[in-house]
Amino acid sequence: MTFHTMIVSFDSDIPDAELDQYLKDIETLMRGSEHVQSFAAQRHIRVAGDDHSPVFVASAVVQIGVADRDGLDAVFAVPGAVELIKRWQARYPYKAVWVNHEELS
Repeated sequence: MTFHTMIVSFDSDIPDAELDQYLKDIETLMRGSEHVQSFAAQRHIRVAGDDHSPVFVASAVVQIGVADRDGLDAVFAVPGAVELIKRWQARYPYKAVWVNHEELS
């Protein structure tokens, strides 16, 4: 299995209910894809050291599992993904970094 792990950081505070909805929207979209075999998302657990992050502090992490490289390419082209990103970026701007990787052990 191949994974797409994305760390999301909203530019300013986002209400808990809105963050939950953002993660649910991503899950609904991705689970609707025939390529996604697993989906997990969690909020960031804030600690004092976050105040010294050299890049940004995460709001949440999302991990999508697919069978192979073709499946990974396919999730980047899921219909509706661009619209979802634009809609949420307009409401609550955010940054994201990700890594595509094999299962961690």
